[in-house]
Amino acid sequence: MIGITLTADQIRNAPAPVRRWIEQQVSVSLRPAPQAPSAMPPQAACSVEDIAGILDHIRGLFPAVNVLFEFGRPGITYGPSTVMAFRLIDILHHTRLEDVGQVMTCLEMINEALTVVKGDASARFCGFDNEGHCFIAPQTHASIATLWQTMLARQKAAQESEAGKKVAPAA
Repeated sequence: MIGITLTADQIRNAPAPVRRWIEQQVSVSLRPAPQAPSAMPPQAACSVEDIAGILDHIRGLFPAVNVLFEFGRPGITYGPSTVMAFRLIDILHHTRLEDVGQVMTCLEMINEALTVVKGDASARFCGFDNEGHCFIAPQTHASIATLWQTMLARQKAAQESEAGKKVAPAA
């Protein structure tokens, strides 16, 4: 076993992925994995097509779209887990909403959209614990990240295509 000592400044100035890794290591060592209440419905594993369908349903609701794409960021996993955890306070901070209640409202909209997309009124996008965590299936996280990267690639290709048309010599 090797121990490393870091100052608060070193941690603060570390790249975001390193800080998240440190947070995960500290969190794992200080407490057991957060346990979802037994009454919490299981989260649906969403495909890229499911996420695209959810996005179609909430497209005009920009706060809900922002919250949806927050789940494409790296989450917290505790060992070989069947869920990924996200802190509601982090989602609040990243989306610049006013309070956690607004985050919850957006999550309800996403849940409602999922029930329509899956055609299953019992389908749930996420679940919660009493410690301020939101849980999603790892497949859902991967699908959101994939859709986000696909959208960025399409936008970049469209911009390059437009730039190419503007530079073309006149005949």
